Amino acid sequence: MSLVDERYEKWVNHPNLDARYKDDLANMSADEKNDAFYTLIEFGTAGMRGILGPGTNRINIHTIRKATQGYSDFIIHAGKEACEKGIAIGYDNRHMSQELAFDCANLLAKNNIKSYVFESLRPTPELSFAVRHLGCFGGIMITASHNPKEYNGYKLYDDKGCQLIPCLASQVIDRVNAIEDELAIDANCTEQQKELITVIGKEVDEEYYKNVLSIQLNPDVNKDIKIVFSPEHGTANIPVQEVYKRAGYNCIPVVEQCSPDPDFSNTPTPNPEQAGAYELALKYAKENDADVILVCDPDADRMGVGVKHNGEYVVMTGNQSGAVLIEYILSQLQAQNKMPENPVMFNTVVTSDLGEKTAANYGVETEKTLTGFKFIGEKVAKYEVTHEKNYVFGYEESYGSLICPFVRDKDAPQACLMLAEAAAYYKAQGKDLCDVLDGLYERNGTYEESQVAISLSGEAGAKRIKQILADLRENSPKEIGGTPVVKSEDYKECTIKEGDTVKELTGFTKSDVLKYYLEDGSWIAARPSGTEPKIKFYYCIKGDSKEDAHAKTLNYQKAIAELTGTN
Repeated sequence: MSLVDERYEKWVNHPNLDARYKDDLANMSADEKNDAFYTLIEFGTAGMRGILGPGTNRINIHTIRKATQGYSDFIIHAGKEACEKGIAIGYDNRHMSQELAFDCANLLAKNNIKSYVFESLRPTPELSFAVRHLGCFGGIMITASHNPKEYNGYKLYDDKGCQLIPCLASQVIDRVNAIEDELAIDANCTEQQKELITVIGKEVDEEYYKNVLSIQLNPDVNKDIKIVFSPEHGTANIPVQEVYKRAGYNCIPVVEQCSPDPDFSNTPTPNPEQAGAYELALKYAKENDADVILVCDPDADRMGVGVKHNGEYVVMTGNQSGAVLIEYILSQLQAQNKMPENPVMFNTVVTSDLGEKTAANYGVETEKTLTGFKFIGEKVAKYEVTHEKNYVFGYEESYGSLICPFVRDKDAPQACLMLAEAAAYYKAQGKDLCDVLDGLYERNGTYEESQVAISLSGEAGAKRIKQILADLRENSPKEIGGTPVVKSEDYKECTIKEGDTVKELTGFTKSDVLKYYLEDGSWIAARPSGTEPKIKFYYCIKGDSKEDAHAKTLNYQKAIAELTGTN
């Protein structure tokens, strides 16, 4: 009997199998069974994420219990004080999110660990805030972020409200992997143990709102702008509208996308990185002559931006909106004599050079991290202790940023408030945010950033992704699209190659990422997604003009597709 069949038979015949999964298991095709059981679901760059359903490679009540029991063992090992400080638990609008969150609380209670569970859905950044505000030992967030409706997920946080960095995550994973039978775990706790569970809500909301409102740099700016806003059926709906109301902004919600619908019925996609997320918001914007469109993903850690420019609506990339936020924030800190000593900004190795150059114009250093906001949170925590440098901004190309680090994760409500302020500030000067971006191009060079994600699902897909990266590593390209590669970085082998010279790449946890620097000032990177069965190629292409940068981008994308066999 194969390993897949062994695992399948164990689930089908186990007396503790949750009854809801019996029919799904009985009706699985051979391919579905293989995909559900060929491996154990793993933690990635943003925790554990996968398709909902029965199986060891799925998100379900049993795999979540296994993860939570492993986390409980980690907490217990940390000592009595950790158990008493407890764990904050949040969840989004997805199928089973609330049920899984309260099941986690019950299992923690069974292990004599205190918990604080939100009464209803809340943004991921508010969960991060709650950990710090309540003085918890850590946190759990049930969410699949921007993934399709079939997904759910599980994020773990430390006492600083930061997602677990690798050295801590590995300790949890070791304990999770030591559990042989996920089906044997139940969450039945005594009535006395249930007293360890506290339901939280408005009192934490109020403190979070106060902190978000405190980030304003020009609270008295003329707010003569119209903002069309969509939470994409997710958790941003109430907090963003509430913050806008208190700050005095005219927010026009996309009503059809405000209900917490787990099926995302009124949007083609809940992902701000994809054009479908803006369809209905664009309709609203045209009907209301709006200045700005803001779209958040379901757990409200990412924000997409659309801008009215020369009578048309232009959707910005995360790199572009990030650069505009950097320009506004740093220019205002400088103008108001609020720029701290030794200022530092954080972004990732796959984030555009434009933000770094913009920051340098204001004397702000940029430090790079791997993809995953936990690495930025780790940097924030480090300098909070050493005081060597002072945080002014952090962001990723994937539409997530953090203005003020009272949260230690991407925070869309903060980003929405600051973006609105920037739009209002520049409108008073007769400019829109695209004008600001064009000004950055004039000063720093023109860039076109893009991402191509190739979906390769199942066991065969996982092997194909590994093979593509292995082939690139084995046969490192000397040129791409006719342009010489002048330097390459391998974050798995920890090497930097320039010509015949090989140097050590330091300062990063090992990760399966490759980055190629081209002679024309462009770069291209490749990495597997940490949350979906995809390989991603990132392009930061420098050109003499927008047209030149676009033509180069198409050429390089074609070259990479041919080089990797993904065309």
